[in-house]
Amino acid sequence: MSPLRIGVNALYLIPGGVGGTEIYLRGLLAALARADHDNQYFVFTNRETDPDLVPGAVNFHWAPQPVRAVIRPARILWEQFALPVAVVRRKIDVLFNPGFTAPVFSLCPMVTVFHDLQHKRQPENFRWFDLPFWRLLLWASAHRSAHLLADSEATRDDLLAIYRLPAGKVAVAPLGVDREFFEIARRREPRGYLLAASTLHPHKNLDGLLRAFADFRRERSGYRLVITGLRGFHTRQLEQLRAQLGLENDVEFTGWIPRAALHDLFAGADAFIYPSRFEGFGLPVAEALAAGIPTACSNIRPLTDIAGEAAWLFDPTNQAAMLDAMRRITSDEELRARLSRAGPERAAHFTWENTARVTLEAIQRAAGSS
Repeated sequence: MSPLRIGVNALYLIPGGVGGTEIYLRGLLAALARADHDNQYFVFTNRETDPDLVPGAVNFHWAPQPVRAVIRPARILWEQFALPVAVVRRKIDVLFNPGFTAPVFSLCPMVTVFHDLQHKRQPENFRWFDLPFWRLLLWASAHRSAHLLADSEATRDDLLAIYRLPAGKVAVAPLGVDREFFEIARRREPRGYLLAASTLHPHKNLDGLLRAFADFRRERSGYRLVITGLRGFHTRQLEQLRAQLGLENDVEFTGWIPRAALHDLFAGADAFIYPSRFEGFGLPVAEALAAGIPTACSNIRPLTDIAGEAAWLFDPTNQAAMLDAMRRITSDEELRARLSRAGPERAAHFTWENTARVTLEAIQRAAGSS
């Protein structure tokens, strides 16, 4: 196959404002730059995104667009009507959409990534004025794209069932773990806190975590809880609950922080806990495993697929089970040692090189089907 001109639709990206999908895109682009020196990539960005998103490889090109992603209606309109024109001008062969949505009127074949289908599985967690756009745009993206990529088998199953797609249209491209997390496993110095890395959204079940931690603190008063991640829709409620439980000095919400600061938090954590009720992948669990931190997480797919036997699993709807998980990953030294050994071995299955390989295969298939 002749070298392709591949467009990357990064218009959705708001640095520090979209959580894990930013980590995904940066990790994937860097891996593609390492693996692919033949195809030409054109990364379409918004006004908020600096050129540092684009790898420095000679076959990667920055294609900035004069639109602000923080003004969502403007971004959607630009994606739907102006981006297809920019794609034609750049003579793009395949457009890759890494953030759920795709331009319906694209004249070239497309590959689109679905990180989850929460808008279908848990619509109650969406603002009423956002939900119609999610339903319409994601349905259109799923049916207009030549191929789809899902972060996990669980998300692929949802795509096939909800949108009634042919099985061959959807492939699984699991996310990868940055190499720095494996280095953390060799320099960990626990500093007396439990760590949770999570956007502050309702489905992350952080209110349940706070209640269970309040019980845990009555038994183990020396521990703190650090919750790092984007301040989402549930931030005010969580801050109010923290005050009601008398945990202002014991629970910290860091907000979105630079990766180096995040690595330091992982290095100092005694244990890691992830109580989410819904996930499309669950990258923080894979990162905690790589770092060798004794980890407990919800017994839901796809977290169980990621963790295997390398984490303690609990029912996220059961506060007593969550409390028991905290006890075990902080006090059971035999369990802690086993999980610390097993974590990096399990996380080694998740590499950005594999994500890039599956992504490029989908792009090439889409080009061949045009």
